[in-house]
Amino acid sequence: MPEQLVLCDKPVARLLLSHGAGAPVQSEFCQLLAQQLANQGIEVWGFNFAYMQKTLAGKRQLPAKMPVLMAEFLEQLSQMPTDLPLVIAGKSMGGRVATLLAASELLPGAVKAVIAFGYPFHPPKKDNWRTEHFADLKRPVLVLQGERDPFGSIQELAGKSWPLIEIKWLQSGDHDFSPLKKSGFSQQQLIEQASLLSRSFINEFILEN
Repeated sequence: MPEQLVLCDKPVARLLLSHGAGAPVQSEFCQLLAQQLANQGIEVWGFNFAYMQKTLAGKRQLPAKMPVLMAEFLEQLSQMPTDLPLVIAGKSMGGRVATLLAASELLPGAVKAVIAFGYPFHPPKKDNWRTEHFADLKRPVLVLQGERDPFGSIQELAGKSWPLIEIKWLQSGDHDFSPLKKSGFSQQQLIEQASLLSRSFINEFILEN
């Protein structure tokens, strides 16, 4: 059952957040992100995939295959309240699952858009790209990506584009939006920037339509 991660005063939209491969939705990153999104009027709910729940219980598990994760995401989605515009989102692997759903016929019409926080375009130092389904997307997707992300950096993505995907770059950020010290930014500042960009995206694709 998904749960609301932080309180949000007068929300304009609701976001269902899934986690990355190695850390649960209760991770510091997801909690910081949920708080910053709530500050922007976006009510954040979250859940853990079954393998992560087992890992947290002391029985370490590897992530399930994508079709299983997609089915689990849909099951969690079916339990969400329906009184606000709805967005699905994910950190890293969770974002990949969300975009796969957005490229399928499975996603309920209530879901208006997708946000990926640090999309895993490819494994670090490998060339097998996880973008084949981008051509089939049926919802707009916002990707918030650190410029130094080893899963897809600004240099690697130069010249690449997909019709329904908008990529916004976070200066000097890595896969967890942690910047280099010399940048003058902090991780919290980049997460705050990501939340502002998320609200602008929601304004454009959901609230104004």
